[in-house]
Amino acid sequence: MKTMRTVSDRVSKNIENLTSLWRVVGKRAQAHTREESFEFCAVDYSEWPNRLWFHHNADEKTAIAAKDRLLTTPFRLVVPYWDICQSQSYKWLEAHGFEKQFEQVGMSLQLGKRHDETGALTIKKVQTEEEAIQWEQLFLEAFGYTISHRLLLPAYESTDFYVAFYKSAAVGTVILHHMENVMGIHAMGVIPEMRRKGFAEQMMRRVLNLSIDSGFELATLQASNMGKDLYLKLGFEEQFMMKNYVLHAHR
Repeated sequence: MKTMRTVSDRVSKNIENLTSLWRVVGKRAQAHTREESFEFCAVDYSEWPNRLWFHHNADEKTAIAAKDRLLTTPFRLVVPYWDICQSQSYKWLEAHGFEKQFEQVGMSLQLGKRHDETGALTIKKVQTEEEAIQWEQLFLEAFGYTISHRLLLPAYESTDFYVAFYKSAAVGTVILHHMENVMGIHAMGVIPEMRRKGFAEQMMRRVLNLSIDSGFELATLQASNMGKDLYLKLGFEEQFMMKNYVLHAHR
């Protein structure tokens, strides 16, 4: 039986893993700044991990401070808001010129039993500049925006970038970011010409088994509506809604 604390802990670990990934990559790019009520990453040669996130539940003061900071930033930063306090404080963002761009669902899975896999799909860790450039192109095809290959190397201690292959054909991307006993699964996507062939499910099964074999106890992710049903099928549970805003001036 799940207690409220168990659910709350999973939510915290999900959000901590996500923000840790942004922070780690932002710091590597010398593009991370921490202020009193929020922190942000602003990489001028990549569309990710350009985010501004709050340390605590947003209020009018922090919404205004975030707006002031973003108005001095020459390119767009996404501002995530996770409605975990049921405070509806996102209304402060909307009142000060922020517009919702898209939503995601925070999900998690307690790891244990391995998942059945087919042998044809593999994932390969990016280790060379050529592989990093390939990863950047595949991600762009899958998601429609750019994560620069310059962010992928040299290797991180807690973060790995993978290309998925079916036989010799590249089909998609994924980022794995771990902290403590949690494996965060990010940027998992399949390029358009390889969709509707079951590769997303095969990729997730491979990633989950890799996480189990490495001793992790919890998997977390943030799903789009397109991917949510697959993750539910594999046993993930929905935990919270994440609204993603941009400042109107930076649309």
